[in-house]
Amino acid sequence: MSNEFYDVAVIGAGAAGLAAAAETAAAGFNTLVIDRQDRAGGILRQCIHNGFGLHCFKEELTGPEYAERAAEKAIAAGAEFALCSTVTDLKKRDDGTFELVLRSKEYGTKNIVAKTVILAMGCRERNRGNLAIPGTRPAGVFTAGAAQKLLNCEGFLPGKTAVIVGSGDIGLIMARRLQWCGIKVKAVVEIMPHPSGLTRNIVQCLHDFNIPLYLSHSVTRICGKDRVDGVDVAPLSDPENSFHIDCDTVLFSTGLIPEMELGKMIGVEIDPSTGGAKVNANYETSVPGVFSAGNVLHVHDLVDFVSEESVRMAKKVIRHLNGEKDGETVKVCVNEKLKYAVPSTFFPGRDTVFAFRPLVVTNNGTLTAEQDGNVIWKKKIPFVRPAEMICFELKGDLINGKGELTFRLEEGEKA
Repeated sequence: MSNEFYDVAVIGAGAAGLAAAAETAAAGFNTLVIDRQDRAGGILRQCIHNGFGLHCFKEELTGPEYAERAAEKAIAAGAEFALCSTVTDLKKRDDGTFELVLRSKEYGTKNIVAKTVILAMGCRERNRGNLAIPGTRPAGVFTAGAAQKLLNCEGFLPGKTAVIVGSGDIGLIMARRLQWCGIKVKAVVEIMPHPSGLTRNIVQCLHDFNIPLYLSHSVTRICGKDRVDGVDVAPLSDPENSFHIDCDTVLFSTGLIPEMELGKMIGVEIDPSTGGAKVNANYETSVPGVFSAGNVLHVHDLVDFVSEESVRMAKKVIRHLNGEKDGETVKVCVNEKLKYAVPSTFFPGRDTVFAFRPLVVTNNGTLTAEQDGNVIWKKKIPFVRPAEMICFELKGDLINGKGELTFRLEEGEKA
């Protein structure tokens, strides 16, 4: 940090924060990226598998490679970094700027002021405590991300035999990683009737290694004294017909929770369907001058999508800093087969990218947009899965009415 006043303060140096910082710094605005870790990159640093970068860099990269390129781009644009730094307080001042209190073992406490704040803190994993699974409290219980860091970054094997609770993408990728390292994965147990991860990960990480996936099943007890020695599993349709799986390690891959504590601190309105902020089409929250993008806003399928969304947001931050104003917003609604829509409101007559999370599994579903009593747009979705986000752009000449914009997903063929 070279000074105490910035145009943009980006909280979080993961994919979202780095992409946004590169954009605002390249536009000539003093940008500071703050992160509590000692290196930029966020969760990407421990994701040593490939599959990243096909959209943004047009080639397949590992997580650390993607993080390095994103960080280099932000540095080349002129962004500054405050690493090993934690934001402990965030408040809006009377003049409309924002004061952030940073704490670090390197420099103690430091106050900075920024014209705008970008929330890009990402997510944390839901753990055993969040799920209240009964049983003892032995060693050998991890979140999938914690086990991933232990194995990929620290070089320690978490156990010898494992059961994975939940079929999120991190858990699926860790199932494959554990198998590669000689750890036998006995089962993946998913409470929903469908997998929570991407189809390609189900195929590449479970089917290719003959790892059984128990859908509509729940882990009812974790057993063991000093170390895990097994779990009890029961089908939801017949809880009395439970069975035991021997293992010495349990990994949880049961969803992500946006790290929105700082947003709540400053009064940002939260969308209960995402756990992130409610934003308009500029990705601006209910607090003017505070923007949000990436997984802290809503959970994405691919890191490339996080970067693309953050670039769109950064362009709106630049407009805000240049003093450009927008008109009134119109509310966005969804039917019961969609969990949420981002953004929550939009500006009539302006091209807008919308993102949705479906709640149903179907093939050849139909997504329609209605405004002022008319169907203004319709699209066939070949494969609808809750694990796969739906994202598209609507042109401004379609959404130029004054009434609420309602999106409806209708099921097609049974999957």
